[in-house]
Formats: sequence, structure tokens, C-alpha cells
Amino acid sequence: MTGVRVICVGRLKERFYQQACEEYVKRLGAYCRPEVVELAEESGRPDGLRREGARVLDSIVPGSYVIALCIEGKSMSSEALAETLSTLQTRGVSRLTFIIGSSEGLDPAVKQRADLRLSMSPMTFPHHLARVMVLEQIYRALSIAAGSKYHK
Repeated sequence: MTGVRVICVGRLKERFYQQACEEYVKRLGAYCRPEVVELAEESGRPDGLRREGARVLDSIVPGSYVIALCIEGKSMSSEALAETLSTLQTRGVSRLTFIIGSSEGLDPAVKQRADLRLSMSPMTFPHHLARVMVLEQIYRALSIAAGSKYHK
């Protein structure tokens, strides 16, 4: 995997979330070229979810394999995610895009564009914490695929 982009709707305000994300982005550098893209949240505004969705779709690099994080998505273990990413790499996929929506969720057009809808859990998490969790799981999956001891 050469490029991993994480598109996030909403900005991190809390320093502890920022530090955790920075740490995982740094660690991911050993396995890929990570990039985190923050887009402004428009919750509470008329048509806000659709406008967020349009900006998300515009931020997807052409040719990317898109994974949308949504509660109705497929649940999988860290090992299964590692296998999925390895299979994609074997198939020649060189760009992954993970999408984390705002507190309002994701616009249906974004979900429709996704190649995979992935659920982190049936539980609800703050989307700021979800960003840390997604970065950690990408790192864990790539570590598993590389045979690293991190997962043990």
C-alpha cells in the first residue's frame, strides 16, 4: 500500500486526540504514505450533510479504494482487516481512502461511492475518538500484514 488517506469531517480540538493521531500517523510512515484530510463540519445547517458529502467526494483521489466508516457497515476483526488490505495490495490497489463522517454521519452518496462499508462497532463513539481508533486499526492491520509484533 503506498497511499493511505483518511478523510475526516470535523476538526480535532482536544490536544490529547491530536497527539494520539500524530503518533499513529508517524507510525504508519513505516508502512505507507499516510495523509489525514480534515473537512469542516456543517451539522445543524440546512442541507449540511449533503454539503459535507459533496466535499468528501471531491477529496477522494481518483483510483482510490474507498472505505466508509458507518455503523451499518461490515464488522471485521483486525486480522480480517489486515487480510482485506493485503488482498487489495495483491490486486494492485495502491491508494486507500478511509472516510469518517461528522457527528451527523455520512451522506448517502458517500456510502454509495464506498467500495467497502466498515463498522468499527455497534456502539457509538465520538467521531474525534473514532479518528484515533481508525488510525490505530490501520496501523495494526498493516503491522499484522508485515508480521510485526505490535499485534501480539
